[in-house]
This record gives sequence, structure tokens and C-alpha cells, in this order.
Amino acid sequence: MYDYVRATAAKLAPFDSFYVALLHGANRVRFPYGYEGAVFDDPTSHTYGPSGQTAWLVKHRQTYRFAYDNGAVLNAGMSFGDTRRRSADAVTVPMFRTEPGSRDVLFGMVSMHSYTAGAFDDNAVRSFEWLTGLLARVLTREKEDTEAFLLLLPGGGVSRTLTSDHVIEYMAARLSEIHGIARRMVEEAGEGAGGDGGGLLGPDEIVRLCEQTQTELMEMALWADQGPEQRFLSLTEVEQRVAVLLVNGLGNQELATEIGRSPNTVKAHLKNIYRKYGMTTREQVAEDVRRHLAR
Repeated sequence: MYDYVRATAAKLAPFDSFYVALLHGANRVRFPYGYEGAVFDDPTSHTYGPSGQTAWLVKHRQTYRFAYDNGAVLNAGMSFGDTRRRSADAVTVPMFRTEPGSRDVLFGMVSMHSYTAGAFDDNAVRSFEWLTGLLARVLTREKEDTEAFLLLLPGGGVSRTLTSDHVIEYMAARLSEIHGIARRMVEEAGEGAGGDGGGLLGPDEIVRLCEQTQTELMEMALWADQGPEQRFLSLTEVEQRVAVLLVNGLGNQELATEIGRSPNTVKAHLKNIYRKYGMTTREQVAEDVRRHLAR
């Protein structure tokens, strides 16, 4: 799907770099798919700060164009592709999906860059926005279908947490597939000795499968449990301090001393924390906070 979008975008205007990025949690952005020229760029993820292109998109919720600020926002963020060169033009289009009870949610972006100034005119930008909108619809539908499928699983899809078992099963299946291709290449190379080699499988098939596996692994990370982070961020600053201190096993009197408040105030904070976490004991909260801090 990403290949198709990139190939279609190339018909709108020539570009040197292309990537798809997906937001994850409060301040992370994952890059499951990207190309510098014809070279696949290894998927990666970053934490983004208050400046840079991702923060700009979160704030303004509209397409970013290099011409808006001569690339100032673009160059303030993480470099992509050939880090030895700076883009002379770029267009980054946000992707939104509709969720019940809220305005459209920004969940990702698609970007194309050029080392040639003025590479993307208004028509190319509008067409790229339309294309990105289609991709957003497909990804949204894919997410809905996945969530619907989870409801059919034992337990009614209560847990959507990505576990190590899921990753291991996925990698085992993919490596088996890659191993099978490599084995057939060896066998056909032996059988084809002295022949025309027309039936030989090429190494391109293995390269392609490896790239696809890298992309899918990065997308799998989006299913990792965001609950600990979301619960921690729902706390006030003082409540967060109390929650972190719970990890160290402090009692109420010790908590009061650490935050400079009375034991009764500590009890009030703990009551709020339990309510926001939907838990009833300090041990449960401490374990959940520990999971958040370990990420």
C-alpha cells in the first residue's frame, strides 16, 4: 500500500525523499516506511519536542509547505534520508481519523522532499493532499477492522496489549518465509547450473520481504499498550510526584515529607490517583507507573 502511494505521488511531482509517519502516545512518532531516492530507509522512531515539523502539524493541523518559512520548522526537527543534504522544498500532509465524541484525531503524516527549490506547485500539493486523504481512510478502516477482529478472539478482545509472544510468533513466521525463499534460491541455483537460469528466484525477493517485515514491525509497535502513559499523564503534577514515589514503596508519612504536605493531603492525592487509574491499591498503581517509567 505504501509503495502504491509513493509511486502515485511520483506521478504528481518528482521528489528525492518520501516517508510515512505515525504518531504514538503523547510525544512519539514512528516512521514505518521511507525512501531516499530508490533506497529503502530503515524504519525508526523518535520522541518529538515543542519545535520541529511534527509539533507544527499537531498545533496547526494543516499541510506544511517549505515555502511557509523557508524550511525553518523542517530543519528544526529530526533529519530524514540523506542527512548530509538539506531539502530545498517539502510538503507534509497530516492524516486524520474521526473518533466518537471528539474532533478529528491527527494520527500521522505523509511527506515528500526535494533537493530542488520550487519542486512542488499548488496543483501537486492539492493532489498530494487528496492522495494522503485516501491513505488515511484506508489506514482508519484497517484499524477498525483489526479492532473488530479482536472482539472475536477469546475474552472478547479485552486485551489489545502487544506482548512479546505476539512479536516472537510474527518474527518466527516471517523468518520461516525468508528461509524458504533462500532455500529455494539455493536449490534452483543448483538445478539451473549450465541452464539459462530463467526460473531462478532473485535476491530482490528476500530484500523486499525484509523491508516489508521491518515496516510491519514498526507498525506493530503502535499496538503496544499506551495505558500506563495515558494514566500517568492524566495526573496533576503533584499527583505524578506521589505516583513516582509509590514505586519506591514509601508510606503516607514518608510521602508527606517528600512532597512537603500533610498526611491528610497525601490521602486526598492517593484517592484521586486511585480514581483516575481505576485501581484500589498502591501496589497496583506502583506497578502501572513502573511500566510507564520503563518505556
